[in-house]
Amino acid sequence: MAIDTDDLSTKTYKAIISESEKFDDNLTLQFGLLLYECESEKEYIEKAEKLVHRMLKYNEDVVDDLFFGEPPLMEDFHTILQKLLVNISKLKN
Repeated sequence: MAIDTDDLSTKTYKAIISESEKFDDNLTLQFGLLLYECESEKEYIEKAEKLVHRMLKYNEDVVDDLFFGEPPLMEDFHTILQKLLVNISKLKN
């Protein structure tokens, strides 16, 4: 059974969902949708980390699509992704 944001600990919610929301709602949407693929918080953290690594490889066209035609600067996008990786790393320790 899929989990939702209510199933995440406050720490995980703040590290991934809230942090992405500070950047852009469209980024938050990606991490929210990921919840439907997970059955536990641990699985969510692992999949969120994989998603961030995939996103780091996105080209400008994919980022444009991800942000529905209003993309951020690639440098800013990569900065938030690196911040999410730091947060995820702290969750895993």
